[in-house]
Amino acid sequence: MRLVLASNNAKKLVELQALFSALGLDLVNQAALGIDEADEPHLSFVENALAKARHAAQHAGGAAIADDSGLCVDALNGAPGVLSARYAALFGQPKTDADNNRVLLQKMHGVTERSARFVSALVAVRSADDPEPLVAMGRWHGQLLAAPQGAHGFGYDPLLYIPEFSCSVSDMRSELKNQHSHRAIAAVAMVVQMREVWRLG
Repeated sequence: MRLVLASNNAKKLVELQALFSALGLDLVNQAALGIDEADEPHLSFVENALAKARHAAQHAGGAAIADDSGLCVDALNGAPGVLSARYAALFGQPKTDADNNRVLLQKMHGVTERSARFVSALVAVRSADDPEPLVAMGRWHGQLLAAPQGAHGFGYDPLLYIPEFSCSVSDMRSELKNQHSHRAIAAVAMVVQMREVWRLG
């Protein structure tokens, strides 16, 4: 079964291909099918993921899955949240990973409460008008570092320290990250639903 990933993020595609390998799905990036990215106007990860999944399914004519994810910092009332990928742009800066990290650290300068978590909402639909979308959430708790640490991963990985492993997400091997991340937690729940509802695997 072909499942279109409603994202143009190549690293996210690789992560999800590994996480869904047990189902034997042909997971393809929407960019490979010439599908543009959907608008993400909503206030929650779930709503944005559903909008992206329906958009990709409509243009692909079949099943699609979307991940909307980001970093939620308690001291910033959950920001950057759904605006994680373009957080720096809110302050007139380029929306690169490095700029997003730099702006976030500026906002957190001198703040001692540094609890934060990665959040992932996965939504899968069989068609654009599927009345029963599958929804799975994953949260990965940690502490925000005062400076980037590590050389792997993407996004805010260099800033989130995971006490359980005594390192930042960016310090982790991809295999370890794929076993414990917010996206991995959501993917495990999604695989269960795909087997039960879609009869896959």
